[in-house]
Amino acid sequence: MTPPPTSDAIDGGAFGKSLSESHGSVPVPRGGFWRKLMAFIGPGYLVAVGYMDPGNWATDLAGGSAFGYTLLAVVLLSSLMAILLQTLSARLGIAAGLDLAQACRQRYSRPVTIVLWLLCELAIIACDLAEVLGTAIALKLLFGLPLLAGVLITSLDVMLLLALQRFGFRKLEAFVATLLIVIAACFAYELWLARPDWGAVAGGFVPTGQIVTNPAMLYIAIGILGATVMPHNLYLHSSVVQTRAFDHRDKKGAMRFATIDTVIALGFALLINAAILILAAATFHVAGRTDVADIEDAHRLLSPMLGAGAASVVFALALLASGQNSTITGTLAGQIVMEGFLHVRLPMWLRRAVTRALAIVPAALVIGLSGEGATTNLLVLSQVVLSLQLPFAVIPLVAFTADKKLMGEFASPVALRVAAWVVAAVIVGLNVKLLIGIAFG
Repeated sequence: MTPPPTSDAIDGGAFGKSLSESHGSVPVPRGGFWRKLMAFIGPGYLVAVGYMDPGNWATDLAGGSAFGYTLLAVVLLSSLMAILLQTLSARLGIAAGLDLAQACRQRYSRPVTIVLWLLCELAIIACDLAEVLGTAIALKLLFGLPLLAGVLITSLDVMLLLALQRFGFRKLEAFVATLLIVIAACFAYELWLARPDWGAVAGGFVPTGQIVTNPAMLYIAIGILGATVMPHNLYLHSSVVQTRAFDHRDKKGAMRFATIDTVIALGFALLINAAILILAAATFHVAGRTDVADIEDAHRLLSPMLGAGAASVVFALALLASGQNSTITGTLAGQIVMEGFLHVRLPMWLRRAVTRALAIVPAALVIGLSGEGATTNLLVLSQVVLSLQLPFAVIPLVAFTADKKLMGEFASPVALRVAAWVVAAVIVGLNVKLLIGIAFG
């Protein structure tokens, strides 16, 4: 049997443990399946936030309005891919005691580590840009604020995160879960109004050859896949699972509970993404409006087409909750990658302020110079940047979790390893195709 990782690996090296202020802060009871499971519930929901952020809304709206329920199969496939990769991320954190950034620093040369860190920071800024725009659009839709004013207001949400962290990691998870429930309730109400054809919905989860043969459908399908797996989530998950004070003699049990948490949480994210697409299909596609791909257009049309004045307001409320949730997890990911790659710690308020400023400045400049109509292009740009960084997170993760020297007896078995490499190849290939398609119009 391969020996387990050294204590130095488990401690994250000389620098310390991942998210040291929260590491092992959530107690795990020794007995009882359900009590242990409840202790492990939480990290998956922090990760699930990234799978329903404002950057995902446009692709789901476009897919539903243009092609009805057909692309639900793509939403399902992308979610299954995400579940596999996030499960690997949790395995890395539990078995090796390292987050993905720490593992990269330990295994790669200094120049490679610096490049990976820069790419990851760029992805976090791009993701933050989508969150800034999503929150600003929601504020405009709810309160009539100009987008530029909404963008500037988002600089204040750093205070929200700081306030939440003072109450402990478990409270932070509870806040995120509450916002997820708000989003789910909003879309449940919207679907109740839209009254979709549930038989057609079920049929949409079955893949068809048309998805591949129709160029326009394939392009949106690639967009859905490309926007689903967020690179920073892979770093985030490998760290936040270590907030559980589990018995290190029972890592197998910890992995089992973390996997259950991941599957349930990302299953929830699947339902939200599917709900957005179903809403667009049932409201816009059946009425012949196959051109709705903009969040603001969807908001403007929902109330008159569903015959309920509250429909648009509820839609905007869900968007605001989505933007705030993504802000919290993006900040945590930023802290993890900076500490893991560089062994540099910044005060949380400073880390958040720097990341948010790097997202606000380009958003404010583009809106100020080009007008509010440029926000859709900015959202697309944020997804392109995320797509560019994705291979540099997925490939190391799959390689590390298959490495017996790092993972010991918990290295990925052959079947899981093959599945992971297939998923990595599909995601990388589709993202490359998406980027080529965008480059050539």
